[in-house]
Amino acid sequence: MSDGPPTLWEWFARNWDTGRVGSISNLLGDHLVMSLVPIVVALALSLPLGLACVRYRWLYQPTSGLMNVIYALPSLPLFMLLISVTGLSQTTVIIPLTFYAMAVLIPSVVDGLAAVPDHVRQSAVAMGFTPVRRLVQVELPIATPVVLAGLRVVAVSSISLVSVGALIGQGGLGMLFTRAYQNPFLPPVIVGIVGIVLLALVADGLLVLAQRLLTPWVRARRAS
Repeated sequence: MSDGPPTLWEWFARNWDTGRVGSISNLLGDHLVMSLVPIVVALALSLPLGLACVRYRWLYQPTSGLMNVIYALPSLPLFMLLISVTGLSQTTVIIPLTFYAMAVLIPSVVDGLAAVPDHVRQSAVAMGFTPVRRLVQVELPIATPVVLAGLRVVAVSSISLVSVGALIGQGGLGMLFTRAYQNPFLPPVIVGIVGIVLLALVADGLLVLAQRLLTPWVRARRAS
């Protein structure tokens, strides 16, 4: 080995799993948790809220306006405000990212359900479908492409925004950026950027695959 600084691959191999908190594998695990939890929670909250906004149209404008205001707030000040409540923990990052995700997903749910043709709903009613069965078997499947399109945006943005949490010591792979800033060295930056981009690509690819599996009629229509 040379006496100079390690190459990118050498640095990656040395730091992948050092048994310490700051190893790349641990940072990757933290990054996955802080990006995936907001997506799942936001989807679980946005579906009933979106349904409520479709059923009670007057509710959509104030809900959308509130979410837009929250979405416009910079993430770092929100982290700072939450520190007094949740401390320097992953929860401090997860909560704002959940609200950001909801700001995108609620309009996606509303738009997806609004795209269901009235004659399809009427046909389901004529066939004796209960409201719940009609929602599950007719309306949500038709709305799936629009909802998943919003979910793809949310997944990529959440994976990217987690790195901002490095400024409060909870940034997953973003911690590699602060490490490189404190001790100027290029490999951590490259590994952090490549890791975040790969995570975003994998998440987007999985959602595209999910859309193909959940909406086979779309592929059949395109093929015909």
